[in-house]
Amino acid sequence: MLTSWECRAKKSDQPQKTNQKPQTAVQTVPTFSGKRAFGYLIAQTTFGPRVANTAAHRNCLEYLQTELRINADTVLLQPFTHPGYDGKTLHFTNIIASFNLRAEKRIMLCAHWDTRPWADQDANPKNRNNPIPGANDGASGVAVLLEMSRHLKAQPPSIGVDLVLFDGEDHGKAHDFDNFLLGSKYYARTKPPEFNPDFGILLDMVGDAQLELPKEQNSMTYAPDIVRKVWSAALEVGSAAFIDAEGEAVHDDHVPLNQAGIKTIDIIDFNYPDQSQRYWHTLEDTPDKCSPESLEQVGKVLLQVIYRHSP
Repeated sequence: MLTSWECRAKKSDQPQKTNQKPQTAVQTVPTFSGKRAFGYLIAQTTFGPRVANTAAHRNCLEYLQTELRINADTVLLQPFTHPGYDGKTLHFTNIIASFNLRAEKRIMLCAHWDTRPWADQDANPKNRNNPIPGANDGASGVAVLLEMSRHLKAQPPSIGVDLVLFDGEDHGKAHDFDNFLLGSKYYARTKPPEFNPDFGILLDMVGDAQLELPKEQNSMTYAPDIVRKVWSAALEVGSAAFIDAEGEAVHDDHVPLNQAGIKTIDIIDFNYPDQSQRYWHTLEDTPDKCSPESLEQVGKVLLQVIYRHSP
């Protein structure tokens, strides 16, 4: 069976020569539902914090793969382990869902599905050893991709799409960069050399009810053309959350992907909800701080990229 990790099928029929230029059909862009996406966000947070080696983590893994198998051509689980700070072995799993397997042109959409084990930025010191709910930081990007998967099945695009949910993104303690981005690092190390999507888009913290999405600095360095493509699509669909300003550099899952040769940008609202107040890595990262409208803005832009701005 073909998977996104294997070489694509060979062309069996060669087209006859013709003097006419091929006509490219304009694909209709599906309508993204922020309400449905928000339901996926709620479903993830209902399990509790998705921290490795917990029942919530295992149950959410089962939920995500079940939802993706409804729509994807193939779903591949990529388990891996990593030593924890207490010396115990932590069990993580990346989830790879692929659509339109025979397409030679492919793009990659990704998010992380785990949640931070410690609320180390919480204003209350008593809360800082508790895991965060992860409504925005984790569940929001995954929610958008789950809703995307419905459209990729119902209205297959002309290109191939691989949705990748990374585990272990938020495991590291402050400034311990070796223990962050575990899933994307593992994915990048084990990626077959023949699997080379044209570009990737990472979603992280895209559910903020006060959503503002500047152009992340590492994205501008690694893939300025993809930033322009996405922000042009946002202008076309009227998504005001994508602002024409440069944000800060974020050490996120797109960094290992770019280092592995997959040109990838990060769509992220790091000031959650704004510069004066932060729910990031606190117990305040709950669904009431997020909104269907924010998820819908991001989803509409991604659909525009896939169906109108193909590679």
